[in-house]
Amino acid sequence: MYKVEVNGKINKTNKVKNLLEYLRDDLALKAAKNGCKEGACGTCMVLVDGKAIKACVLKTDKLEGKKITTLEGLSQREKNVFAYAFTEAGAVQCGFCIPGMVMSATALFLKTLEPTRVEIKKALVGNICRCTGYVKIEQAIELAAEILRTERVIPKRECKGIVGTNVHRIDGPVKTIGEGVYAEDIRIDGMYYGGAVRSEYPRARVISIDVSEAEAMEGVLKVLTAADVPGLNNIGHLSFISDWDALIPVGEITKYRGDAIALVTAKDKETLEVAKKAVKVVYEELTPVLTIEEAKVEGAPKVHEKGNLLFHQELKRGDVEKAISESKYTVTNTYKTPATEHAYLEPESATGLPTEDGIQLYTSSQSIYDEQREVSRLLGLEPSQVRVTSTLVGGGFGGKEDMSVQHHAGLIAYVLQVPVQVTLSRHESIYVSTKRHAMEIEMTTACDENGMLTAMKAVILSDTGAYSSLGGPVLQRACTHASGPYNYHNIEVDGKAYYTNNSPGGAFRGFGVTQSVFATESNLNQLAELAGISAWEIRYKNAIRPGQTLPNGQIADEGTGLIETLEAVKEEFDKNRHVGIACAFKNAGIGVGLPDVGKCRLTVIDGNVHLRTSAACIGQGVGTIALQILCQTAEVDPKSVVVEVPDTKITPNTGTTTASRQTVFTGEATRIAALDLKEALKGKILSDINGYDEIGEYSGITDKIGADKKNPKSHISYGYATQLVVLDEKGKIEKVVAAHDVGKAINPKSVEGQIEGGVVMGLGYALTEIMPFENGMPQVKFGTLGLLRATQVPEIVSIIVEKNTEELAYGAKGVGEIVVIPTAPAVQGAYYKFDGEFRTELPLKRTAYKK
Repeated sequence: MYKVEVNGKINKTNKVKNLLEYLRDDLALKAAKNGCKEGACGTCMVLVDGKAIKACVLKTDKLEGKKITTLEGLSQREKNVFAYAFTEAGAVQCGFCIPGMVMSATALFLKTLEPTRVEIKKALVGNICRCTGYVKIEQAIELAAEILRTERVIPKRECKGIVGTNVHRIDGPVKTIGEGVYAEDIRIDGMYYGGAVRSEYPRARVISIDVSEAEAMEGVLKVLTAADVPGLNNIGHLSFISDWDALIPVGEITKYRGDAIALVTAKDKETLEVAKKAVKVVYEELTPVLTIEEAKVEGAPKVHEKGNLLFHQELKRGDVEKAISESKYTVTNTYKTPATEHAYLEPESATGLPTEDGIQLYTSSQSIYDEQREVSRLLGLEPSQVRVTSTLVGGGFGGKEDMSVQHHAGLIAYVLQVPVQVTLSRHESIYVSTKRHAMEIEMTTACDENGMLTAMKAVILSDTGAYSSLGGPVLQRACTHASGPYNYHNIEVDGKAYYTNNSPGGAFRGFGVTQSVFATESNLNQLAELAGISAWEIRYKNAIRPGQTLPNGQIADEGTGLIETLEAVKEEFDKNRHVGIACAFKNAGIGVGLPDVGKCRLTVIDGNVHLRTSAACIGQGVGTIALQILCQTAEVDPKSVVVEVPDTKITPNTGTTTASRQTVFTGEATRIAALDLKEALKGKILSDINGYDEIGEYSGITDKIGADKKNPKSHISYGYATQLVVLDEKGKIEKVVAAHDVGKAINPKSVEGQIEGGVVMGLGYALTEIMPFENGMPQVKFGTLGLLRATQVPEIVSIIVEKNTEELAYGAKGVGEIVVIPTAPAVQGAYYKFDGEFRTELPLKRTAYKK
């Protein structure tokens, strides 16, 4: 019997168990999170005798005599101070890492309540945040230290919910002190645990599946295979393709190492893992297709029956060959960008339970309605028979748009009629989940003797991996944005996305534009040299201005603020020697003629307005944004507003959290709904209209690619940005200045947080993040992905440009994606100035960060 003292209480156990699992499963202490269970991420940080240590690296048999403190064991005063400080500073986004940050800060405070910024960074070296870029977390820790040191009363902050003010995040406090409920925090009496047996090969025929040994084990309920699927086995984010098998049937061929062959359901996690190993699968190993070159070869093995070419996109405008031939200067380069991992801190998890006529799912994703559609297809049910409720979402960045565990939880719950939770280990998550598409880009860019752009020609090849996911739309965005935000009209882009037996490529913050803009902006640096002008000047000369026509034919509206972002960084550019600069633009909304609708339901219950949308908050704070728009428009007190969680039974379908669309589309739907509520409230108070229940709807109307119009409208709006990177004399990044045209900042502090987090993600993409594959299998752990830590992050200066006066969503544009797009080419340009080497592959080699 082992004694484990937790939060002053002696607990006894006869199990030699991982401390993290013991805390969560045996003691029901949920503040410590399971982010990687590899000792890398810090989401499970606890205090052991006053020192910050990751719970996942400790065992219960080695803790006797040690005093363990979890976040639950802090005093109420400490919890209140941290909750205020982190919310006030805007340090909370997805929030999954924050309890671990709080514990690291607590350990620091035991040493000093006057920490320097360097000491704070060092204290956080064991914690990873993928959302915030650490800047506001460090500010929050400084604020918490000051309040504790001076023993002052925590300020009471009155909030009117006005647009343009730093309203506190509605979920900030509960996330900070570990009381927010994420998907794996769900516990239901009698709950089983499910998991998949996955392919041993990237491409192999399944000859047989023997489940007898596993099913004979005590504690194993059942092993399901494709034969047990009651509906359609093939699902997919795009319903008209649906090429992703939920389970690979006997006789069929696996597409990648992450393919599920069988689903085991067991009474506990330990039995589940043993039983998965007991399932015997016989394969006929086949030759895999592992590169774009292999996929293109005539006679290559077909990843899918229809062939290896998923999608072909051609864009032509003007006479490119003529313009290039008549141009004074041309440059041609071939660029390579890698697959990269989303690395959201929360691994995928879902809980399913049977209902009278279907199932209930609790999930952590980017769209409950996408899940409802795909899971109901798998189960052969009507969508209304699958109710999906969202928990808090511990980050997404596009990686939680596809099915990962939701469909498997639903299948087990429905077929076996038991409650079940399915969670991916971090190891599974890395090789099962989608990645940023690896791309190869050959680009030619031309200009005249004055540096005015004349033409661009590009060939873009994308490795879409084993399944389509969003490979077509991602390639399309890479192509449509390859021209950059500039005023010239001769472009030709040929893009092709190929299936391979690698992990599927999917949506990832930037959605293809991160890849093509790296080529576009890098080419401009060489053209500037040839034309004898600076990298800033070539961009300023060519930058799109209001009323001008973008290369895709769309007329730039009056809210176009690219020039202002360039002017905002000019002083910093002029005063530094080793400096790189890059511009970008990014659409808000799906666009290109596809249906795109935002909805908001406002219901008055007991004198309160219940704000109901299905918009997934993956860290960007869409619930707070909607609250501000509601309060501003309807003139209601935020204390009278209840923001409900996404639930297919209650909240209307406002579309997927993707394409930087929620602030614009759900925001505008909320504004429309709020106008109706304001009308209903004339001469009345909320309690007078109990029972009020109306839906506001906004539909973005755009034109298809290739529309027969002189000036087609491809997207509802575009955000614009300029980022500048400064290196010191040793080649280390000293400073990043990021100027972003966001139209209107509904919540400026949240916008700053998006910029800072995007910049750090972009720096990782440029310099350190890797995803090597061997025979179709990623060869990394969470700790070796190359994610930047607080000690590696330079000074980041965020500049918000507000120019848009449109009524639509109070002028706001999406900012979630564009923040990561210009960073890598700006870093490339800085190193080009530093040592004269023109680098064309990410992550950049021969830098202070990577040899």
